[in-house]
Amino acid sequence: MTHQRTVRVAVIGCGGAARDYHIRRPLKEFPEVQFKVVCEPSADSYAAAAAVFEECGVAPPPNEPDLQKLLSDYAGELDVAVIATPHVYHCDQSVQCMQAGLDVLLEKPMAMNAAESQRMIDVRDETGKLLVVAFDGGLSPYIHTAAALLRAGEIGTVRRITGVVWQNWRAITVGTWRQRIEISGGGFMFDTGAHMLNTICELSHEPITEVMAWVENLDSPVDAQALIIARLASGALITMNGCGDTGVGGCESEIRVFGTKGMLRTGIWGEFLEKMGAGEEVFHPVSVPRRQSTWLHFLAVRNGELPNPCPPEVGLRMARLWDAIQTSSAQNGKPIQVQS
Repeated sequence: MTHQRTVRVAVIGCGGAARDYHIRRPLKEFPEVQFKVVCEPSADSYAAAAAVFEECGVAPPPNEPDLQKLLSDYAGELDVAVIATPHVYHCDQSVQCMQAGLDVLLEKPMAMNAAESQRMIDVRDETGKLLVVAFDGGLSPYIHTAAALLRAGEIGTVRRITGVVWQNWRAITVGTWRQRIEISGGGFMFDTGAHMLNTICELSHEPITEVMAWVENLDSPVDAQALIIARLASGALITMNGCGDTGVGGCESEIRVFGTKGMLRTGIWGEFLEKMGAGEEVFHPVSVPRRQSTWLHFLAVRNGELPNPCPPEVGLRMARLWDAIQTSSAQNGKPIQVQS
């Protein structure tokens, strides 16, 4: 992949994810990426971002906390907006940026609900701009390879998909916007757990038609754990388990796909892939192309070198699933048909 054209970037939101993945890494890896301006209302977050630029030997760009003013003042001087703000702002900010003529790299989850997701797709279609959702699983060659193996029947007919993720999420997010439902749209299962929801959808490669869910807050303002049972159009079953109140450090996950001729194993971020064939008793690593960074994928898509692996339709798919999960849980696990 080659990336030679200068890409002029505005960073919308300068929190930890933006600093680590959307500022520091591009500064070190992609000299064609030029950061022109940031949009950050918090003086502390802007100062932390400025320190990253200085660490990388680059003068910090100016901060314009008002996005509409930023888009007006820098009209014609920007190509891309990377949006890494709290979830409630994703839809309106993406819409504003696309309507201003910018391609968008957007942190997950894409939107608060399916209605917002559909609006973003409509604006993408109206403007013809690029919108890439930064789901690790959706960008992972391990997940792409796994999906191809499943479609090719490498493990036979899929009978079950099961996923689990755990993290001491509740304790480490106390006092942050992630535990304010009106801003976050959900708790552990809509934050870390969103990776599991999206990656399992990627692997299933067919619609989830029905959901039963039990989502519990555990005395938090937002969900801290959940059990989700779902059914695919083919009849195969899915279980998803998440616990965000473990009391232990770290964050781990596993996804297994059970077929009539074998099994696949991976993680919710698509960080590895293993296969166990018929008659075997151990997993074997599956060789895949080297995993690339989010920005490498994004730049390659902008240059026409790759199709968009995570278009807004991916966000709509997950939003519809999340809407059904919340509806089922509110009715004590009542089966809910997922919107198609």
